[in-house]
Amino acid sequence: MNIERSTSNIDKKKMITRRQFLHGSAACFAAAATGTMWSFGDHACAGIIGEDIRGRVFKGGAPHKLWKWSHEGFLYKKLKNGKVVCGICPNHCILAPGDRSVCRSKVNIDGKLYSLAYGNPCAVHTDPIEKKPLFHFHPRSLAFSLATTGCNFRCLNCQNWEISQIRPEDVQPYSEELFPEQVPAAALKSGARSVAYTYSEPTTFFEYMIDTARAAKQAGLYNLWVSNAYINKKPLLELCKVLNAASLNLKSYSDAVYRKLNGGRLNPVLNTFKILHERGIHFEMINLVVPGYVDDDDMARRMCAWIVENIGPDHPLHFLRFFPRYKLDRLPPTPVSTLTRFRRIAMEAGIHYVYVGNVPGHEGNNTYCHNCKKLLIERRGYFIGAYNLTGNRCKFCDTVIPGVWDI
Repeated sequence: MNIERSTSNIDKKKMITRRQFLHGSAACFAAAATGTMWSFGDHACAGIIGEDIRGRVFKGGAPHKLWKWSHEGFLYKKLKNGKVVCGICPNHCILAPGDRSVCRSKVNIDGKLYSLAYGNPCAVHTDPIEKKPLFHFHPRSLAFSLATTGCNFRCLNCQNWEISQIRPEDVQPYSEELFPEQVPAAALKSGARSVAYTYSEPTTFFEYMIDTARAAKQAGLYNLWVSNAYINKKPLLELCKVLNAASLNLKSYSDAVYRKLNGGRLNPVLNTFKILHERGIHFEMINLVVPGYVDDDDMARRMCAWIVENIGPDHPLHFLRFFPRYKLDRLPPTPVSTLTRFRRIAMEAGIHYVYVGNVPGHEGNNTYCHNCKKLLIERRGYFIGAYNLTGNRCKFCDTVIPGVWDI
């Protein structure tokens, strides 16, 4: 299993230099809240906007006029002097007229917040669902996967920086633009059973994602969210109405590491896990073990203890091997022995299904019954070999296996 990556039609001449991201302070949002009213666009969704920890807006950068892929944001406040503050993610950023968001996909035009990525995916593929990775949700099915540019993190180890760290204008538009109402037919034609919002950070194209997810649900398709889980409660609850499964990154179990490695915070991610668990939505957690940042045994033990205590033992946990990329190309790959040790730590903590990714042939690629320990699903890359489930039960001991199976 490889870390999910995508290709896109990138205009290399327009690519901009990525800067180290500084997390926006909560104080900005608190100061903006006085005497304002939430403004809702035509659709239930939102985006992020940009002010750094010192309160400095990222000035300028917005186009002079909107283009055909523009769409008003959902959850934002109008402030004095034409400024707006977004309520979609924990960055709580502020944008003045003419400014562009930290995620680079949102702009303030004439005192309104707009997304520039609505119906304009830069990457569209049909993938095995195992690639997301989702191991306990309709295995052997296909996911129609799409992404636009943008991310509300600045991960030093980003796997898809070519699309996550640039503006919508910096990629050539997809050869056949896909507005929400067009996606279900394209997905069904591809043989997919799901639509996955993936590759970059779907939270930054929330307008496009939520409307597409509604259309996909009406067409009988599943909706999959592949995300860093950095989202506020209100938009998350709206997404939960149409969401079937999620593959969510838990970058580390350290707020300091989140700030340094990703430009985010830990607690909002943990809150997302709790909300999805409370609503019975299937999700699987991804932990990329980056040497020097995340490869700490004590951190892994504390992370696994939190998981068992707060969301129980049944959500699968994937430890992925890091390979040097982007701004961490000086680091070595994660030793396989570290991943094997982390898998043992997680299982000893009580998590029932723990996987090792990016290591072909490792036993941690496979699913074993947490009761009788026998092989249930054998995986060779993204392909399934042995399959020993009867409905949602172990073929050998009849134990119910957590997940969403073909039953």
